[in-house]
Amino acid sequence: MKKSTRTLTHTFKSIAKFATAASILTASFNVFAEPVEIKFSHVVAENTPKGQMALKFKELIEQRLPGEYIVNVFPNSQLFGDNNELAALLLNDVQFVAPSLSKFERYTKKLQIFDLPFLFEDMDAVDRFQQSESGQKLLNAMNRKGIVGLGYLHNGMKQFSANDPLNLPKDANGKKFRIMASDVIAAQFDAVGAIPVKKPFSEVFTLLQTRAIDGQENTWSNTYSMKFYEVQSHITESNHGVLDYMVVTSNTFWKGLPADKRAVFKSSLDEAIALGNKIASEKGNEDKQAILDSNRSQLVTLTPEARQQWVNAMKPVWAKFEDQIGRDMIDAAQAANTK
Repeated sequence: MKKSTRTLTHTFKSIAKFATAASILTASFNVFAEPVEIKFSHVVAENTPKGQMALKFKELIEQRLPGEYIVNVFPNSQLFGDNNELAALLLNDVQFVAPSLSKFERYTKKLQIFDLPFLFEDMDAVDRFQQSESGQKLLNAMNRKGIVGLGYLHNGMKQFSANDPLNLPKDANGKKFRIMASDVIAAQFDAVGAIPVKKPFSEVFTLLQTRAIDGQENTWSNTYSMKFYEVQSHITESNHGVLDYMVVTSNTFWKGLPADKRAVFKSSLDEAIALGNKIASEKGNEDKQAILDSNRSQLVTLTPEARQQWVNAMKPVWAKFEDQIGRDMIDAAQAANTK
C-alpha cells in the first residue's frame, strides 16, 4: 500500500514538473514568436482623414497589444486599388480596408442611399443618420457576403469641378465626369446630360491633366490632397452628396480573433475613427481655403435658385433606386436633416 502511495506521489510530481516545463516552454515561445502582421490598405494620401485614422489605429494596436500584432498601413493604392481591395479582403490578402460607401454596391444595394444626390443637407445630418438605428443596421448589410462593417468614417460633402464653370445643370451637358463604380452616381450625371466615366481614384489626376475627362466630383480634402484643383479651373460648391467610408474586415478574420483581442481591435478602431472624423471636419474648411489661396481654381458659388435647379434635375434619381434601397431608409435619412 505504501509502495503504491509512493508511486502515485512520484507520478504527481512528474506531472507537475512536466506541466511546469511546458508552461516555461510556452512562455518562451510567446516571447520569441513573431507578431501577427495586419495589413490596412487604402487608396488616399496619409494626410487625409482616412490616412490619419489608419495610422492612429496602427499606433493604438501596437501600443495596446505590444509584440502580438504589427499593423502595416499601405496608402495611395500601394497594395490594392479601389477596384480590387474588397476582393483582396475576402481572400485575406489584407485584413482592413475602408472603401467609399459607393464601392459596396456589388455586395449590397442598401448602401446606395449615401450616393443619392441632395439627400443630406450637411455632415451633421449624415452623422445623425449613421448613428441612428437605421444607419447602424446598414453596418451589417454585408454579413452574408463575408464582410463585417465596423464603423463609418467621414470625408465630407462633395463638390463638382470642371474645366468650365458649372452654374446650372445645363452647363454639365455633354461633359465627361469621372465617377466611382456606382449606378446611382452614373444616374446622377445622366440626369443632367453629362457622361459618367467609371475610373479608379488613382487615375483621376492624369485623366484631368490630359483632358481625357472634363471634370469630377469630390470633397475638399481629396481635391486638395490629390491636387485636382491644379488641373481644374473651376470648382462649384454644390454640397450635392456625401463621400464617406466604411471600415470593414472579413468575417473570417474577425471571428478568428480571440474575443479579448477582438474587443481591443474594436475599441482602438472606434477611437481612430473618432479622430479621423474630427480631422475631416477641420480639414474640410482648411483645404477649401488652401485651394482658394492657391488661385489655381476659381470657386463657383450657387445662388439658392441655381442650386434648386440642380436639385430638381437630380432628385428623380431617388425614385429610380427606391426599391433597391428601401423607402424606409430614405425616409430615415431625410428625417436626419431635422435637428
